[in-house]
Amino acid sequence: MKLVRALGSVGGLTLASRVLALVRDSLAARYVGAGFASDAFNGVAFRLPNMFRALFAEGAFSAAFIPLFNKKAAGDGGLPAGYDFAERALAVLLPVLILFTAVLIAAAWPITWALSGGFSRQNPTAEQFAFAVTLSRITIPYLALISLASLLGGILNSLDKFWVNAAAPILLNVAMIAGLWLFHGADEYETARVQAMSVTIGGALQLLWLIWACRRAGVSMKLKRPRLDKDVRELLRLIIPAAAGAGASQINLLISTALSGWLLASGSITYIYYADRLNQLPLGLIGIGLGTILLPTISRMLSKGQDAEAMETQNRGIELALFLTLPATVAFLTVAEPIVRGLFQYGRFTPDDAMRCGWALSAFSIGLPSYVLVKVLTPGYYARGDTKTPVRYAMLSIVINIVGNLAMIPTLGHIGPPLATALSSTVNVAMLYTTLVKRGHFAADAGLRRRIPRLALAAAVMGGALWAGEGLLDPWLTGAMLQRYVALAVLVGAGVALYGLASVVTGAYRLSDIKALMRRKSAT
Repeated sequence: MKLVRALGSVGGLTLASRVLALVRDSLAARYVGAGFASDAFNGVAFRLPNMFRALFAEGAFSAAFIPLFNKKAAGDGGLPAGYDFAERALAVLLPVLILFTAVLIAAAWPITWALSGGFSRQNPTAEQFAFAVTLSRITIPYLALISLASLLGGILNSLDKFWVNAAAPILLNVAMIAGLWLFHGADEYETARVQAMSVTIGGALQLLWLIWACRRAGVSMKLKRPRLDKDVRELLRLIIPAAAGAGASQINLLISTALSGWLLASGSITYIYYADRLNQLPLGLIGIGLGTILLPTISRMLSKGQDAEAMETQNRGIELALFLTLPATVAFLTVAEPIVRGLFQYGRFTPDDAMRCGWALSAFSIGLPSYVLVKVLTPGYYARGDTKTPVRYAMLSIVINIVGNLAMIPTLGHIGPPLATALSSTVNVAMLYTTLVKRGHFAADAGLRRRIPRLALAAAVMGGALWAGEGLLDPWLTGAMLQRYVALAVLVGAGVALYGLASVVTGAYRLSDIKALMRRKSAT
């Protein structure tokens, strides 16, 4: 099955990137800890490029560009017509990005204040706030670099070269790990500055990688004079609503971070950030991988009139998403604190920090299935040219998130923002699913209906076993680095084995299903 094979390629590289991101965050926790310097970097300087990447590179631009590129390439002009459209899009995109970057750098002070809530509860000195603004100015050029990379990555995805684009984030993590490992400073402020510099360097490496890959694939982009022709206007018309629709979870997280900086004590933004990074591991492996594959696949099927095949592909996408997401959700609910201890409790990151971060992770994980399903369901709209419906639902989920934050922060502290984010995402995915069904664009088939309750039971069995046996590994999770990683590998390996066995025992997957799947993979 091509979907499984493609997800294996994209997911494997995304997993490698996310694992490297955990190494990066472990080093950051060791050398920076959880205080104002880490809050300034994680909550503002790194949050801005992360959000823009999700909204633009992984969201709006891909959602708008890929269907239009495929439509051009499937027409009489073939691939040359698609490349011509891409060049015209680049001609408009490049000057806009240059101007946008200059404006953001000039406006770094108010942007930093807005993203952090002014760090009101932390009451920073003028020097500390100026330091946060400086970090933002250092990382802002990453936005232009990753946006240009997203155009090239969209072309490669449309050519079914998914792995090239999926490998690009690895370069960002390598740059940041090298910076932390080789050039960390004498204190947390110097090290945070190194982190910020590494972000922009990593963005340049990603863009160079995709330029090289495009040339290897025979794609050579030429600069043209900007013209707002019919096709480019259509692209721009689709981008803005797609940004809010595809990036609702990022917008929610941005609001949560700003409210945390305004209402919570020092270190809270860092707890939420590290918890979100762990939560992003399965999301990156599953949700972004499936979303990357499903959009060009479904749009290509619909352009050929293959509606039944498109619906079957989306059924299998949901099935894969839940199969891989439910065990991660249960694991984060039952053994979140041991996982955080093993990864981050070292150097400047204390046991109390690990405990608080674990609470935030458990709260985030409640919404993990919905975070992934949003990525799986929105291609069903974008492939049909509908970017307005997802944005309406995204706006409603953002309102729910704000209300939830304001209601829960006074009582639950730093657990409130993750919990509000999970709740708002769950409402979003419920609306997306219901509307697709009402329009006749999706119907759960017998295989999906049969597997969902069995997968949930298998995940619950795994979670109970992990919770009961976690104490055996506890002494290893606070030892030397190698001991920690071995203990975490045993914990994850045991969870995977238990879940696989439980999936077979509960009938979620029969051995014949697995053999058939392997045969299909070998044949494709």
